[in-house]
Amino acid sequence: MAKVAVASFIGTTIEFFDFYAYGLAAALVLNKAFFPELSDVAGILAAFSTYAIAFAARPVGAAIFGHFGDRVGRKSILIVSLLMMGLSTALVGLLPGYATLGVAAPILLVLLRLVQGIGLGGEWGGAALLATEHAPQGHRARWAMFPQLGPAIGFILANGSFLLARVAAPDSFATFGWRIPFLVSFILVLVGLWVRLSITETPVFRRAAQAERLSRTPLAELIGNQWKRLLLGAGVMMIQYALFYTATTYCLSYTTSVLEIDQTTMLIIVMLAVIMLGIATVVSSVLADLIGRRRIVMIACSISIGWSLITFPLINTQNHLLIWLALAGCLSLMGLSFGPMGAFLPELFQTRYRYSGAALAYSLGGVLGGALPPLIAVQLQASVGSFAVGVMLAVIAIISLVCMSRLPETRTADLDQVSA
Repeated sequence: MAKVAVASFIGTTIEFFDFYAYGLAAALVLNKAFFPELSDVAGILAAFSTYAIAFAARPVGAAIFGHFGDRVGRKSILIVSLLMMGLSTALVGLLPGYATLGVAAPILLVLLRLVQGIGLGGEWGGAALLATEHAPQGHRARWAMFPQLGPAIGFILANGSFLLARVAAPDSFATFGWRIPFLVSFILVLVGLWVRLSITETPVFRRAAQAERLSRTPLAELIGNQWKRLLLGAGVMMIQYALFYTATTYCLSYTTSVLEIDQTTMLIIVMLAVIMLGIATVVSSVLADLIGRRRIVMIACSISIGWSLITFPLINTQNHLLIWLALAGCLSLMGLSFGPMGAFLPELFQTRYRYSGAALAYSLGGVLGGALPPLIAVQLQASVGSFAVGVMLAVIAIISLVCMSRLPETRTADLDQVSA
């Protein structure tokens, strides 16, 4: 299990490192590098739109990789997804800006983001299944915790690399320094590839294959048999994505451009806040095996409703400690609700289409909770004020709470016998 844990952990760490590196670049420099002809607000919206494109591509990747993951196995598909997202991310770091290529630069950026998003769409679902389908019953959430640590570790690595690049070469950060994390990420991809080549296929999938219980059309069966669980699972994921990307990507842009807080200071504050995400993920994963997935996630969603409303009043004080408190609270709540999901989403679906179901629920939640809220937040802040952004988060928390209340507890589920 240790090798499986590492294989699932390193893939999602690379996934989130790549994604967050782009999110940080979108918040800090991409508007100037690729959209210099636009106003500040329009440039930020354009940068976040290219960020959102990868979210929109993720369900496509989830459907493609989910199909083959359910047909031929989890391991081989995870290797392909890792290479796909790794190569596209490295190419973003090599892509010349608008000053060199003109309008071709943002077009190529969009294409690379599409490729990255498709690769990302297959990564988490496979990593979660790798851990969950290897783990013994009663300990699945604890082992599925490892892919769930990817967001915290990936963000700390991405944020740390951006911080080092900014401190080491502040004068060249906007032109070249921001590219370094994208290029360095490919080294992590090679390490992940080496680890994944050494693992075996999951025992649950092997049993299904030996019994000839594999599906020829997993996506069609998923939609025909368990479409409600698919949509409800996506709804549960919404608040987790919304909390994370609002507290990191959007707030980084808001505090540096609107409140005019120093970028280096904010990078440090955000990185320290993300540590709480990692701690909360570990705690909630252990508790999920002891008292159930639903209870932990519903408690986190309930607290998120109130915390969302005080987040921006705390940030607007411009007090560094209170800003950290606001962000740490959001990320702790994200970790509390996110930790159990590594086991919970796979446990909702039958083996015949489990990869497709888990990956699609996760990716659709990303579109609704991760892609749209930062774009909406920019418009809300500009037209109504920052408190409206908190109201938006509270509404999303209510939606996720209702969705979770409609799903069954899965802690004692037999993965070979999931009911439709």
